[in-house]
Amino acid sequence: MMKMNKKLKVVFSVLLLLIALAALWYLDANRNQYSYAISILQRSAIYAIAAVAMNMLTGFTGLFSLGQAGFMAIGAYTVAILTIPVEMRANVYYINGIADTLANLSLPFWAALILGGVLAALVGFLVGIPVLRLKSDYLAIATLGFSEIIRAIIAAPQMDRITNGSYGLKSIPAFGSIFEVFFIAGLCILLMILIINSSYGRAFKAIKEDETAAQAMGINLFKHKSMSFIISCFFTGVAGGLLAVFMRSIDSKTFQIALTYDILLIVVLGGLGSITGSVIGAFLMTAGREWLRFFDNPLMIGGFQVPLFRTGFRMVIFSLILMAVVLYYRKGLFGDKEFTWDRVYNYYLRLRNRIRRKTPGREDKGNV
Repeated sequence: MMKMNKKLKVVFSVLLLLIALAALWYLDANRNQYSYAISILQRSAIYAIAAVAMNMLTGFTGLFSLGQAGFMAIGAYTVAILTIPVEMRANVYYINGIADTLANLSLPFWAALILGGVLAALVGFLVGIPVLRLKSDYLAIATLGFSEIIRAIIAAPQMDRITNGSYGLKSIPAFGSIFEVFFIAGLCILLMILIINSSYGRAFKAIKEDETAAQAMGINLFKHKSMSFIISCFFTGVAGGLLAVFMRSIDSKTFQIALTYDILLIVVLGGLGSITGSVIGAFLMTAGREWLRFFDNPLMIGGFQVPLFRTGFRMVIFSLILMAVVLYYRKGLFGDKEFTWDRVYNYYLRLRNRIRRKTPGREDKGNV
């Protein structure tokens, strides 16, 4: 493989970052005109955090968990309860009122977000004690059941004065700017990359490859599995908190099993063991669903209504596209590889050589 010059890599990386910042600045400056595009990008960034956290657990450690929706719910409700303005809480908890201890308790957004992640990690620690002794499908079923238990607790009448039960929470303050969610997403993903590339991350990968060999090398399986699970729960809780701020109103139905499946789909689409794949997969899947919405609207051609264009047809098309992608890219878009400038450079060289070979007279001129 040919390698690109290091200075050139830095130049391209800085240039790409500047282009992204300029695009975000333009969208933020014209928020009213591009509110729809901004909402797609923000949701994509939030899903990217959850997808990378799930990939760290599934793609790098080999633990198949389906409890992401439950941990996102913990982070979301923590952020929502602690950031709703005190003067508006009476309008939110209008049935049974809010608990006395929470009536005047308020935290800044960043503090509530960290607390939401910490609470999700704490619950992950408690849940991990029994379930991490399970393997494969049994672990997935156990965590999936936990997710539904969390949702049932949130909606329970006994929790009305804390979570507002089935009525949900509203009047959650929105993001100050588009840069806020992208800064947090970038920071979270960067921290997970550092963890994966650390000695702990290498232990996670060893456990995935062969638990018996990893244990023979002195790796404490339960300790490192618990560590991976807790870290994943923390960042999943942070993603849930960001989702609550993005949506501005949440209830227990927001965190159904379908949310976990969406995150899992992003991970599989991008590639198990690829952080780049999870990030790009989050943007592609979120944007793809939205851009295909015209299939849900009736289509008239010369006075004839096309029968397939109706509500729900968008998801049929989306599913067919996903099936085609998965069949062509069996390991996902990136497999277990990451985006590098060297790969882009080698792809460019292969494309250039292919064009040269197909150009008539090119080889003859070279032989003269």
